[in-house]
Amino acid sequence: MKTFRNATVYLDGRGLTKTDLSFDARIRDIEKPLPGEEILLPAGAIVLPGFIDEHIHGAAGCDGMDGTKEALSTLSKALPKEGTTSFLVTTMTSEPEILCRALSAVSDYGDKVGGARILGVHLEGPFLSSAYAGAQASEQLAPCSWNLFDRFQTAAGGKIRLVTLAPELPGAMELTKYQKQSGVAVSLGHSAASYEESLAAVAAGADSVTHIYNAMSPFGHRSPGLVGAALLCDDLYCELICDGKHVLPPAIELLLKNKPKDKLILITDSMRAKYLPDGISELGGKTVIVKGGEARLENGTLAGSLLKMNEAVKNLAAFSSCDLLFAVDCATKNPALHLGIYEECGSIAPGKRADFAIVNQNLDMIATYVGGERVF
Repeated sequence: MKTFRNATVYLDGRGLTKTDLSFDARIRDIEKPLPGEEILLPAGAIVLPGFIDEHIHGAAGCDGMDGTKEALSTLSKALPKEGTTSFLVTTMTSEPEILCRALSAVSDYGDKVGGARILGVHLEGPFLSSAYAGAQASEQLAPCSWNLFDRFQTAAGGKIRLVTLAPELPGAMELTKYQKQSGVAVSLGHSAASYEESLAAVAAGADSVTHIYNAMSPFGHRSPGLVGAALLCDDLYCELICDGKHVLPPAIELLLKNKPKDKLILITDSMRAKYLPDGISELGGKTVIVKGGEARLENGTLAGSLLKMNEAVKNLAAFSSCDLLFAVDCATKNPALHLGIYEECGSIAPGKRADFAIVNQNLDMIATYVGGERVF
């Protein structure tokens, strides 16, 4: 048993609260210390729930598409540096055999917890629009297919939790319904969908939008498209890459003014070049040039990000009218609600996993705990 003594802790519904917090693998008590090791945190430290990244490709020179347990372990151990305690390994469009190898690696990795916990897989592609493929391999895009999805899910050992697809593709409505019935969340993205097609996908079971504004047709006053549906449909979660490059502050403010407070989810969408020096990198088999905090394809297209999750939280509060604790919710509570794991994590409460991101008042990382163990 460990106890943070007289710590400043973010408690859902109570805000920042001075309290004792006792835990082993799970949170055991708030307010009274239990017998065991007492930990006095530095002055100004704030204990937050661990961050949850539902859309991340890579970091520290590794990528989920590398298809090895070693790459997944490196990724898991790197992410606590930014306060991330759990994540979805996010794939890229590729040849089915290569994609199945990456999915099998996640299945084989199991439930190891040497760093951030792997929650499962976010399958981003191959059911995407060629018009908005972005950094995805357009030559490997595929029609929406139950059989192909089942092949991927089998390779993943049932660990695909979230799928991004373009709702205008043939078969997309049927696949959306099938995945929803299978307990897999469906996100709309990399898409040229009309407003009407987007709403039809929501009716079929889609519940989120992948990296809002990016890799989709832009909003128009006569063609509101997927962006318009995302802004107007209260049921849709919206992923946001909040690095100041993928989405500028006025568009973030527009999003905040249109979405219910529990429907905005911060993601990093980061790639293997995160934590590495500027230079040449790779994403989805394509060359990426990393310079000055940006990652771009050779044609200038933004390709993933170098964003760290604690920076995303800090940026959201700095770029918009929202307060810091709302920004924290967007990296903790909201993704947990979206993925159906809020009973396990996403806030600090008795019985939940002892996953903590401990920061200073500037949101710089002090320490990260996963399952009660300090991993950074």
